[in-house]
Amino acid sequence: MNRNQKIAVGCGAAGCLGLILIVIVGCIIYFAMRSSGMGTNRNSASGINRGSTRNANSSANANTNSDAQTKGDEEANSSTMSDDAKHKLFQAAGGTQDTELMQRVLRKMNFIKADGTSTDEYASFLKDHIAWAVKNVEFIQSINTTEKARAYVEEHIND
Repeated sequence: MNRNQKIAVGCGAAGCLGLILIVIVGCIIYFAMRSSGMGTNRNSASGINRGSTRNANSSANANTNSDAQTKGDEEANSSTMSDDAKHKLFQAAGGTQDTELMQRVLRKMNFIKADGTSTDEYASFLKDHIAWAVKNVEFIQSINTTEKARAYVEEHIND
């Protein structure tokens, strides 16, 4: 292989890695916008809140206790996950292209508030996720189909 051929192979590999990175960043931005209420799910999230408000009015003590218990359970679930596990679950959820499943994962990690808006921790997580994705291309490639991504999420969402 001569020098020019080596250069061409190197440029091709760099171009492929660049495209992969662009796709990852695009997915992160897309899901960040959807979860922050800029997408079509904004109305459905507020509909859920209206339903929970009615329940809160009819029996405030019961809902307050169950909400506190649920929040405690969610915090316990998310705090037991390592940062790497959170990034893997988040990446796999994005790979499923299933908005409901992505919302479920974000709620599990406490990145979505009760009103459907994202938390400050979520913005920080997204910044960290970009760096994580660059270092974990092999994992991302291992869940490169919606079926593989869904299987990973289903297997690890209760970790």
